Amino acid sequence: MKIIFTLDGGLEVIDLRSVLDKFRALNMVKEINIELSPKFEIPAVMQKYDNGPVLIFNRVKNHKIPVISGVAGSRKVFMKQLNCVHLTDFYNKLLSAVSNPSRPEIVSDGEFYDHTLSSDLYKLPILTFFEKDRAPYITSGIVYAKDPDSGIQNASIHRLMLVDKNHLAIRIVPRHLYSIYQKYRVKNQPLPVAIAIGVNPLVALSASAPVPFNFDEMYVANTLLDKQLTVCKTPNTDIQVPSHSEIIIEALILPEDVEEGPFLDITGTYDEVRRQPLVEVNQIYCKRNPFYHGLLPAGAEHKLLMGLFREVKIYEHVKNVVPNVRGVNLTLGGTGWLHAVVSVSKQTEGDGKNVIFAAFSGHPSLKHVVVVDEDIDPYNMEEVEWAIATRFQGDKGLVVVSNARGSSLDPSGDQQTGLTTKIGVDATRPLNKPKEVFMKGIIPHNLNLDEI
Repeated sequence: MKIIFTLDGGLEVIDLRSVLDKFRALNMVKEINIELSPKFEIPAVMQKYDNGPVLIFNRVKNHKIPVISGVAGSRKVFMKQLNCVHLTDFYNKLLSAVSNPSRPEIVSDGEFYDHTLSSDLYKLPILTFFEKDRAPYITSGIVYAKDPDSGIQNASIHRLMLVDKNHLAIRIVPRHLYSIYQKYRVKNQPLPVAIAIGVNPLVALSASAPVPFNFDEMYVANTLLDKQLTVCKTPNTDIQVPSHSEIIIEALILPEDVEEGPFLDITGTYDEVRRQPLVEVNQIYCKRNPFYHGLLPAGAEHKLLMGLFREVKIYEHVKNVVPNVRGVNLTLGGTGWLHAVVSVSKQTEGDGKNVIFAAFSGHPSLKHVVVVDEDIDPYNMEEVEWAIATRFQGDKGLVVVSNARGSSLDPSGDQQTGLTTKIGVDATRPLNKPKEVFMKGIIPHNLNLDEI
């Protein structure tokens, strides 16, 4: 196995099991040893510990494969992997990886070739999460597909509904995979894909990187992993996948549709039923004792994997307006997608409003943004509310943008046009009043409160 880091920043292995070992050493793992059903019971425990420790469910009813969750469930998980102390260092590492992608080494064999499950999806502990879900869903699957014109691969995370023993339905929005699929569909041909379940969290994060079409997201992952990521080709689809993957599914996205949904989306509300492409599974490969990664819909892991790179884009755009940005938080209460808090060092009056527009530019799906000063922790919503209460005046700091393009995920928006009303709140202190008027009280001490 490839070497990359240890707890003190030295060398370690990059596969998921070794990441789990690292998190165990940091007391970031909770093992569940009572037998639980993949239908509702495991998701209920996942919801209880959302945004908490990494969970390992060792006894899954009627299944031999254990379930893990939360491996990408907090910023701390990613920052520990990249040995970052400050969030701005973390953002800059992600930006650097996008700007400096590197080709992974191709190896002849993958660790997932240890065992095969034929094409039987029922052997996987696929979870049923919420009461109105149409069926069990694979939620952490990274779908790899190759563009037929350029030969460049695309990687993206998609929900996959279990249809029967050998079939899934895939939700595809009009982005990169959709463009590749349409090139096959117009010819009435199936699109070969490979689906990876159980990878290094940085590989999963890279699959959500906002990169251009015909840009291989695994090049971003390789840079983040210090150029130690290895990939291998699947035998029937000739697609490159991470060699450390726990489970690989070879499949075809067929040029035919089935009903998909209802299913709970990132907003915590049910998405509508649609006709979506049918997926035919040809072969399932796995490690000898694999982990199955279950990702809770609308949970912290879902929100971070989908939104973290959007935080980075907001950070990048805001830095062009105000050089010192303490942090950006796509809040969990704002679905990790629709609400942001941006903490900055304001230089002149009007900076707060400029930051608002920069944030909307960096993440066009953003609906509401609050701008606060650098002394406010953007991840502490009590502090953010305090800043709004003590530093915000509605007739001066409120920005309302009507009929703007928003997110299709917002159930309150116009679902036909995609238009919404966007609001910005400038909760920074006015510079024409003494700074002391707005200062928080401080208790001076030299204690390390983390040890008490």
